[in-house]
Amino acid sequence: MIYELTTYGNKKPVTSIQRPVSSIQNRGSSIEYPESRIEHRVSSIARPATSNQQPATSDGFTLLEILLSFLILGIVMTTIMASFNAVFSTTDTLKNSSQYFEMAKNCLNRMTRDFEALYVQQSPLYKPPDFDDPPDPYRIVGSTADVGGTSFATIRFTSSAHIPLDKNKRDGIAEIIYYVQAKNDGQLVLKRADHLYPYPPFEEKGGDPVLCIYLKSLVLKYIDAEDSESDEWDSDSDEYGYATPAAVRIQLEVGNETTSYDFETTIRLAVHRQKIG
Repeated sequence: MIYELTTYGNKKPVTSIQRPVSSIQNRGSSIEYPESRIEHRVSSIARPATSNQQPATSDGFTLLEILLSFLILGIVMTTIMASFNAVFSTTDTLKNSSQYFEMAKNCLNRMTRDFEALYVQQSPLYKPPDFDDPPDPYRIVGSTADVGGTSFATIRFTSSAHIPLDKNKRDGIAEIIYYVQAKNDGQLVLKRADHLYPYPPFEEKGGDPVLCIYLKSLVLKYIDAEDSESDEWDSDSDEYGYATPAAVRIQLEVGNETTSYDFETTIRLAVHRQKIG
């Protein structure tokens, strides 16, 4: 809208001109209301942001709590490792004892079969030897021998329990000798020599079968008809009345540096010769 300014004498229609301005200002004022409403909305949006803020709290651990946690963890781990070591130690012990038991059982079974098949020459075929007579080929001689600073039993006798180890498969009365030998590494083993007649002079051989390894002790007790025990025996000696033992007790000890296992058995011989004279 355009207003023209006209002057009539002293009259000035300025007022009429200012009204539209006032109306314009009113319109301007009316336009400001939406701005106020917008600011109000902004203010209303800002309020939730203020309401979501929470006071800061401390969630960390103190040095004392951390050290205490490490101490508890160390105790738990030590207990677990000790349990594992005990389990492994027990398992190894059971495994070793099982191996030693099986080995000793096989050794004693072999010796039992040899003694049960013992061959003894009876009177009148047997006669006490004269001074210059050769020894009885079917004699029983039990003694001890020093091996590695330890005394071990050794025995020589004859038996029908021959085990042929060569191409010759013939049977017969064999000379059997149990003896202990030290290997190059210091380990002690029990060996069994087995030869058919004619019996060669005895000598230790590397090819003789091994009955038992990890040997720590071997003791043979000879029991006569009166149940008296002796550590040695010689059936060609007047000291023993030219008799043979009625039973033999075998005491065997095997093991390592820290553990030992003892085994014992008594074998009643099927035949024995009574004292002569």
